[in-house]
This record gives sequence, structure tokens and C-alpha cells, in this order.
Amino acid sequence: MKKIFSILRVLGLVALAVILAEMTLETGEESVFSTYPVLWLILLIVLMIAVAIEISVYSLHTILYRSLTPDARARYDNAIAIKKQKQFHWWKRKYRELLDRKPIEAEDEIILDHSYDGIRELDNNLPPWWLYGFYASIIFAFGYMIKYHILDGTSQKEEYLVEVAEAKEAVEEYKKNAKGLLTANTVELLTEEADIEAGKATFAANCVACHKVDAGGGIGPNLTDSYWILGGGIKNVFNTITEGGRPGKGMVSWKADLKPDEIAQVASYVLSLHGTTPADPKEPEGKLYIDPDARVEEVEVEMQDSTSVEIKMGYDE
Repeated sequence: MKKIFSILRVLGLVALAVILAEMTLETGEESVFSTYPVLWLILLIVLMIAVAIEISVYSLHTILYRSLTPDARARYDNAIAIKKQKQFHWWKRKYRELLDRKPIEAEDEIILDHSYDGIRELDNNLPPWWLYGFYASIIFAFGYMIKYHILDGTSQKEEYLVEVAEAKEAVEEYKKNAKGLLTANTVELLTEEADIEAGKATFAANCVACHKVDAGGGIGPNLTDSYWILGGGIKNVFNTITEGGRPGKGMVSWKADLKPDEIAQVASYVLSLHGTTPADPKEPEGKLYIDPDARVEEVEVEMQDSTSVEIKMGYDE
């Protein structure tokens, strides 16, 4: 028993040192021992000191015990034996009470008269711990019946459906706020100057070869008019940049090169160019697109001639 307590004390001291190191040193999500490898050496020193203290205490106890006279040793051993008997006395007594079993010497009092091939049966009482559990289950059953069958409480199926709905709502809310998880369904038009500038830089680095610097169109279509091959608006433009254009002749997919938040920025920048006047604009391609989410006062329609119209849409809130 002494050895067990010694080992527990050493492990407890080492665990305390680890906890203190983790609580006092700021290392973010990384372990403090990964950031400061020297702590392993300090932890080893703490372990050696703890082991040395336990060895010293044990040696001192042994020396003092051997220095006792035979009578003193006998009295000491007797005192230790009495202490061990009283150790955990309350717990031992409660344990015996919960078992409620007869000692072997008193089994004659509970032997039943009948026997089978010399096998006798003891009429033991049911253990109190089992009876208490049984009574508790009866009380619980009545409470359960009243709540779910009389008062019409929420069933397990209903609780499950509610929790699933709440979890889905939480996931969708997280996706809206997590730029790295943007999709064509959750992306929204960015209007902050920092996002527009970042989108402009991405456009200049990746898109000018096909659409020109002013987005007037070259190999690719003009991005400043109201005509779109695969649909306009932030969701369609985001999806086109992410998945690519028409198979075999459209723009390649950029999802392997750009992060979702970068695609949202460049898509917002492209839409901010709507209505500008490029130096050499390419003829419109695709179909006329009117944003279904735009307010009526944001849409301006101007007749160019008998066969064409020009539509201006405001994307700012």
C-alpha cells in the first residue's frame, strides 16, 4: 500500500507540473511542450526530485524503525495493525450493509430443508443495493408514464428531429460566417473596399489575359454589360468561376487555385464593373440577365434601338 501511495504522489506531482505549465504559458492551440521543448528536461528533473524525496522518506523510516528496541517495535507494529483495521472503516461497514449476507459461520441459520443430490439451498435476503435500485426504477417508471403518456411530453423521436433541425441551422449559420466554406448557395455580394481591392488584385493576376484589364473582353466575354452566358449575379458568377464555363470551350475551373473567399472577392469585383465603359468593349454574348433579387428602383432600362435595350442594375445596398 505504501508503494502505491508513493507512486501516486510522484505521478500527482508530475501531473501538477504539466497543468501549471499549460495554464501559465500561452502557446495557442499547440502543446506547451511542442513550443518549449526545454520543458521536457524540467519535467524530468521534477520527476527525479519527486522520486528522490520518496526514497529519502522511505530510507529515513526504515532507519528509525531499526533503531527501535524489540518492545518498541512490537508496540509500533501493533499500533499500525490497529490503524489498518480502522482504515476505511465507515466504507467497509456500509459495503457489508449493502450486501446483507450471512457469514459462513452462521449459514446454518438460513439453510432450507430440501436438498438436491446433496446440494443445499441458502435462504439469503436480496442485497439492499439491488432492492434500492429496483424501488428507484419503479418510481422512475411512474414519473416517465406521467410525463410522456399522461401529460403528453416530447417523445424521443420529436427531440431527435428538433435537435437535427437545430444542428442544421447552426451548420448553415456557420457556413455563412466562415469564408472558407462559401458555396454558390451561401455566397453574398461583397461591398467593402478591402474585398473589392483584393478581388481586383486577383482579377489582375488571373483574368486579364482573357477578359482584359478593364474587363471589356478578349478571348473571354465582356464582363461590364448586362449579358451573361451562364447567368449574372453573385451566385452565378461565383459558380462559374468555381466550376468553370461551358465544357470544352468555356473558362476553366479556378477552385483548385483560388480559395472560396478569394472567388467571392473577384466575383464581387467583376460585378462592381457593371456599367463601366471599357476602352474596346466586346459585343454582348449570352442572354440578358436581370437580378431577381434586385429591387425595382435599382433596375434602369434604356432603349438603344428597336432591337436592343441597355439595363443598368445597382448592386450596392
